[in-house]
Amino acid sequence: MKPPCEMVVWYIIPAIRSELAKDLLKLGMKQKKISELMDITQPAVSQYLTDKRGSGIGFNDDVKALIQEFANDLNDGTATKFDIIPRTCYICKRIKTEDVICQIHKEKGHMPADCQACLGSEAHLL
Repeated sequence: MKPPCEMVVWYIIPAIRSELAKDLLKLGMKQKKISELMDITQPAVSQYLTDKRGSGIGFNDDVKALIQEFANDLNDGTATKFDIIPRTCYICKRIKTEDVICQIHKEKGHMPADCQACLGSEAHLL
């Protein structure tokens, strides 16, 4: 049985990166610059942009807006690559409150429909 935090590493963070890379590209940023800002390789950026990584997770409009706002801040220089960790963590915490992780855990982690492994844990309360 995989812990929910493993679902974050395998599915949520890549999905956030994918959305962020796509938003930066829409703002006119080149893949090389995106890779430098996100501190990932240019081939990783390419995979995020072509849905070879980080696809299949749907975020609600609030989460999409947070990612888009972050992309805008990175694009205009209000945010820097040093903001990647805290802003990604903030977005991830917002996703946790939407029970997306529980849904992924049940789907990808093959947990039973009545699983309550996360309920009552500190991670669930974030």
